[in-house]
Amino acid sequence: MEKVAIVTGAGSGIGRAVCRALLTDGYAVAAAGRRVEALNETLTASKTDARCIAVETDVSDALSVRGLFDQTTDRFGRLDLLFNNAGTSAPGMPIEELTYEQWSSVIDTNLTGTFLCIQQAFRVMKTQAPRGGRIINNGSISAHAPRPNSAPYTASKHAITGLTRSAALDGRAFDINCGQIDIGNAESKMTARMKDGVPQADGSVVPEPTMDVDNVARAVLYMASLPLDANVQFMTVMASKMPFIGRG
Repeated sequence: MEKVAIVTGAGSGIGRAVCRALLTDGYAVAAAGRRVEALNETLTASKTDARCIAVETDVSDALSVRGLFDQTTDRFGRLDLLFNNAGTSAPGMPIEELTYEQWSSVIDTNLTGTFLCIQQAFRVMKTQAPRGGRIINNGSISAHAPRPNSAPYTASKHAITGLTRSAALDGRAFDINCGQIDIGNAESKMTARMKDGVPQADGSVVPEPTMDVDNVARAVLYMASLPLDANVQFMTVMASKMPFIGRG
């Protein structure tokens, strides 16, 4: 039986790489994001393939998220994997200078968006036959240690860890596994600035190494490949020489 996946934030970077890896691995994929043009670019290699659809989605909007899951199940009949990847960040600045709108934008996308998608995944996975499925949340190195001036992003990613644990517990009776992948310095538009230097805890600005985003895609594929009686609860994949161990 063909497996079905939803990937949020699928229009670029990690989401794009994971979508393509899942399609290559034989999944049917619903690629979700705010920009349909970018989603279609993600699916270019398989755009005539009945195994993939692009769904314009705002994960911070409950009705939009419900529509994503309804379109996916209407098209493919079930859901085996949800990769909660959609995310954003605020400009780095002292915490007292952050606006409420900047804070809310990050929390609404990174945390509330993940919650809304988990909620809909549970709705589907509890009632389908065969029952169950897997949810993988994109955490971050920031779920363990913050960068300077990153309160909204860091708070959201620490909260993702709590949400992952709660979903793993609440899904246990229904064969729904939930795990988290914490990613450090995968190459993307968000990390491009690292080659020119990013602020460190000691006040310096230092270039940081990055890694190929395909390393993340392979890690997600491994987590997804396990049978439902096994789960990778937490995994960290990062550029080996980035300043995480020993940060600060």
